[in-house]
Amino acid sequence: MTDVVMPQMGESIVEGTLTKWLKKPGEHVERDEPLFEISTDKVDTEIPSPTAGTLSEVLVEEGKTVGINTVVARIDGAGTGTAAKPAAPAASAPAPPKAEPPAPVSAPPPAAALPVEQPPAEPAGPLSPLVRKMARENNIDLSKVRGTGAGGRISKQDVEAYIAQTGAPADAQPAPPAPVEAPPPVAPSIPYQAPSGQAKTRIEPMSTMRIKIAEHMVLSKRTSPHVTTVHRVDMTKVAKLRQRFKEQFQSNYGFSLTYLPFVARASVAALRQFPLLNASLDGNNIVYHNEINIGIAVALENGLIVPVIRHADEKNILGLQRAVVDLATRARSRQLKPDEVVGGTFSITNFGSFGSLIGTPVINQPQAAIMGVGTVDKTPVVIEDAIAIRSICHLSLSFDHRLIDGALADQFMSKVKHVLENWSEEVL
Repeated sequence: MTDVVMPQMGESIVEGTLTKWLKKPGEHVERDEPLFEISTDKVDTEIPSPTAGTLSEVLVEEGKTVGINTVVARIDGAGTGTAAKPAAPAASAPAPPKAEPPAPVSAPPPAAALPVEQPPAEPAGPLSPLVRKMARENNIDLSKVRGTGAGGRISKQDVEAYIAQTGAPADAQPAPPAPVEAPPPVAPSIPYQAPSGQAKTRIEPMSTMRIKIAEHMVLSKRTSPHVTTVHRVDMTKVAKLRQRFKEQFQSNYGFSLTYLPFVARASVAALRQFPLLNASLDGNNIVYHNEINIGIAVALENGLIVPVIRHADEKNILGLQRAVVDLATRARSRQLKPDEVVGGTFSITNFGSFGSLIGTPVINQPQAAIMGVGTVDKTPVVIEDAIAIRSICHLSLSFDHRLIDGALADQFMSKVKHVLENWSEEVL
């Protein structure tokens, strides 16, 4: 009998949501065949079976969030039937099932449950960096927050539920009622009330990925004071170069040449000159990253994900374009690996592919900045008192004003602009 556990999908991930079982109990599964789907705040992906055999037992139902290394199922391999029988009594013999009959009285358990579940919240081990950060910023005593995760672990939803219930972090209002209701997945919101006379509405729950995105966006806005600067860039040289090599790229490599690798390459040059935009904040400490790992936002059918091009400074235009195509393709087919969505030091989002001119993107924490790329349009501009048609693009940079001042941000963008307007590198 083989235990199937919830994997750790990144260094800071302590739990995941099992969104869908791809096999049913009693069905045969091959080794490395997709077994179930999970969603975390880093990745939404399929998990393969660790062994071949029959899915004998499903321990975690769809939609439930559990901690990493939690056993979610058991697979009975060939020749292991005798070993499965000792395991079954052992699994049904623990004290928890027998502890429930003495607790039919619903009033006493809540008072007794708090002391039991508080101790796991005190050690730093089971607490994620995000939970500790939220508690520190909101002056919350975690001993008063009841954890609903595996083993009583406190999740960010528990902290948000505590803030929503007490109204102020320092309030000492009783916490037992919170676990009775499912903790709100996102920041507290005003309940919807349909206007009088309005036609009937349809309400459906947010997907797990949408909930994670919402949480991440709220966290980023709450963490970093966002400032956005926009620069107009003449992409004419790049546009002509792209037009010249576009068919050759398609013929030789099977993918098109876009503007994105040029912007990424120019960003690398600017990050080398202004390393503070490639840094992160850890309390009052500045963490300078020696590697340049660029996250590329990829739009999915039901959300957004940011896979990372590692060592982007070591790649030329061909290498960057190949990486963009590969990551985007595997992101949309749910084939990304856990380590491909973590470790980014700077991000780029290309909303120009949908026709947008200018945007103010939200910083991908714990990074310090994110660049938005608008569409490239032929525009009449004045050059030396004459009107000319040029390929113009607007680049926007949202940055963390705790770490980066406006002057530095504009110097960074001026470098990006200079590289793109005076492009001199070979494409192949």
